[in-house]
Amino acid sequence: MTFAIQAEKLVSYTIPKHEAEKLAAKMNACIQELPTELAWQKISKTLLTTQHPFALHNYLFSALFPNWQSNPTSAPAWLPEPHTLSQTNLYHCLSEWQLPTLTDMRNWAEKNPFEFWQRIITKLDIRFKQNYTDICTITQGIETPHWLVNAKMNIADSCFTADDSATALIFYDKQQLLQKMTFRELNDYTNRIAHSLLLQGFQATDAIAIAMPMTVDAVAIYLGIIKMGGIVVSIADSFSSEEIATRLRIANAKGIFTQDFILRGEKKLPLYSKVIAAHAPMTIVLPCEHSLTETLRSNDTAWQDFLSDTAINESHPCDPMTTCNILFSSGTTGDPKAIPWNHTTAIKTASDAFLHQNIQSGDVLAWPTNLGWMMGPWLIFAAFINKAAIAIYPDVARDRQFGDFVQQANVTMLGVVPTLVATWRQSQCMAGVDWHHIKIFSSTGECSNPEDMLYLMSLANYKPVIEYCGGTEIGGSYLTSTVIEKNYPALFSGPALGTKLLLLDETGQPTTNGEVALIPPILGLSTTLLNANHHDVYYANMPCSPQQEILRRHGDQALRFANGYYCVLGRLDDTMNLGGIKISSAEIERALVGLDDIRETAAIAITPAQHGPSQLVIYAATTKELNKEKIMQNMQARINSLLNPLFKIHDVVFVADLPKTASNKIMRRMLRKNYQAVVE
Repeated sequence: MTFAIQAEKLVSYTIPKHEAEKLAAKMNACIQELPTELAWQKISKTLLTTQHPFALHNYLFSALFPNWQSNPTSAPAWLPEPHTLSQTNLYHCLSEWQLPTLTDMRNWAEKNPFEFWQRIITKLDIRFKQNYTDICTITQGIETPHWLVNAKMNIADSCFTADDSATALIFYDKQQLLQKMTFRELNDYTNRIAHSLLLQGFQATDAIAIAMPMTVDAVAIYLGIIKMGGIVVSIADSFSSEEIATRLRIANAKGIFTQDFILRGEKKLPLYSKVIAAHAPMTIVLPCEHSLTETLRSNDTAWQDFLSDTAINESHPCDPMTTCNILFSSGTTGDPKAIPWNHTTAIKTASDAFLHQNIQSGDVLAWPTNLGWMMGPWLIFAAFINKAAIAIYPDVARDRQFGDFVQQANVTMLGVVPTLVATWRQSQCMAGVDWHHIKIFSSTGECSNPEDMLYLMSLANYKPVIEYCGGTEIGGSYLTSTVIEKNYPALFSGPALGTKLLLLDETGQPTTNGEVALIPPILGLSTTLLNANHHDVYYANMPCSPQQEILRRHGDQALRFANGYYCVLGRLDDTMNLGGIKISSAEIERALVGLDDIRETAAIAITPAQHGPSQLVIYAATTKELNKEKIMQNMQARINSLLNPLFKIHDVVFVADLPKTASNKIMRRMLRKNYQAVVE
C-alpha cells in the first residue's frame, strides 16, 4: 500500500523525536513488505507497547484499515498464530474427531447434536454416580428434551477433578495480601458447608438463597448447597429489599446466606439490614470484616455458629434434570423470569469455556461478577470443570487496584462487560499495566463498542477478545468467537459449537439481519420457568425453519456478514441490557411512578451509532415545563434506591403523551425509532 507513517505524526502522540524516527522507519518497513493484516500484526505485537498512548494505537489501526468502522470485517485486530494453534482445545478436537476445519465441525455438530454432546461430556470428564443409558430423549417433544437418561450425578463432583494440590482460588485476604486455596482445601470447605446445612435441618431440593459478594465463602457456599442436593437461589447483593423479597418469594426460599456489610472502597454498605427488610427466611450471616457488628434476629445464625467441623463424605445423587440453581432474568412483565438451571446446564457452560475461551488446566480466570447474575455460576463451572482457577477481586473493578490484582494473580483470561472497558478507557487507569500473562479477553452482557475492544486488546499486547452473547436461559452463549479464527473488534465468528440458529425477518423468513431464533435441542436450554409458561415465552407463535424445524424465540437482533461473522445489534423486545445486567422497561418504569408533574414514563434502550453498550433513555409524559437536570437527578436517585445504581440514565425526553396501541400498550419500538432518528 502507498500509505506511510510520518515521524512528525508520532511526535504528536508524545513520542520523543529520535524514537519516533526509528519507530516510523520500522513501521513503514512492515507496511511495504507485508500484506496489511500481517503488517498490523507485526506492528501491534513488536512495535507498539502499553506505554504508548492508545490514541496512537487507534490512529495506526485506522490508518491501516481506513474503512474499518463502516466495514468491520475488513480489519482483523488479531490473527491466530500457527505455532499456538496446535496447543488449543479446538485443534485437538478437530484432530481427534477427524474434522478438517472448524466449519466442518460446526456443520457436523449441527447435524449430530447428540453425538456432539456425548463427545463433549467425555472430553470434559463429567462424573456420574450412575452412567446414562441414552444421551437424550425427546419423547415429550423437542421443547422438553430429557438429557442423560437414567443417570445419577451431582455436577459439583465434576468441579473437583483437578489435582488436589492445584490452585482453585486466588484472592485477597482481609489484610489485602494475595492468598491461594487449593482444590483439596476448597473441596473440604464445601463438604463442611454441605454437612452444616444438613445439621441445620435443610434437605435436598430445598431452595437456599445467596445474596452476597463474589467471595471465597460465596463460591464454597454455592457448591456446598449443590453438593447436599439443595437449590441455589441467586440474588445480587446490589438489589433493593423489594427486589430481594420478590426473588425469595418466587423461589420459595427456605433460607439465605448473606453478609452484614459490603465493603466498596472506603464505604461500608449495609446488606443484612436489606435482607431483613425483605422479610427473609432464616438467615446465615457472614462478617465482611473480622467479626459481626450487627445484632441478629432470633431465628438467624452467625457464620461461626453455623459452620460445622465435620463434613459430608459424598455428594447427594441427583437426576441430571433436577434443578440446582434458580436464576432470574427480567422479562417484559413486572416480575423477573425465574429460570431453573439443572445439573446439565453446567456442561454447556464448561463446553463453551473449553471450546471458545480455550480454558485449560492451570489457567486463571477473572471476571468481575456476582452469583446473582449468570456469569457468577458460569465462572465457577467454566473454571473448575476445566481444572482452572478463579481469581476473585473483593471490590468494584473500575480502578487501577483491580488492574494490579489481575497482574499479581497472573490472570490468563479476563472477562469484562463493555461498560467497564469504556470506564477504564476514559479514566486511563490501566495505562502501563503489565498484563502479559493474559491469553484472551472475553466480553458479554451488552453490545461491545469496537474502539473500546481495540483498546482492551492493546492492554495485553493484542490478545483476542472472545465476544460471548447468550443468556441465563441458555446457560451460556449462542454466538461467540474462537482462538483459531481472526478476531475483529466487537464481532462474533459464529454460533457456539453445539448451537444452531437462524435470523428471521419480520415475515418469519431467513435473513442476514433479523431476530435470533434458536433451533433445539441444545443442551443447556431451559425447559421450564417457575413463574411463567415456558412455551408461551419461547415458542408460541414462532414459525418453523425452511426444514420444518421448531424455532425458539430469543429476542436479540443480529447481523450476519458475508464472511460468516456476526454483530449483535441489541434487543428486539422491551428488555434491555444496562451495565451488563438485563432489566425490563416495566421494572424501570415502576421505580419512577409518582414523580411530581409526570403522568407516566417509558424506558427504552438505544444503541449508539458505533454500537457499544446500550444507553437508557426515559420518556416522560407531562404538560408542564420542567427542569430536565433536576428531573434526571430525581429519576436516577429512584433507580439507585429501588433497582441498581449501574442503570445510568443517558437522557430524559419530555412529551405531552406517550404513543400507545389500541389496547393501551406503550409503543416503545416507535420511541426507539424516533429517538435514533433525532440523534443520528
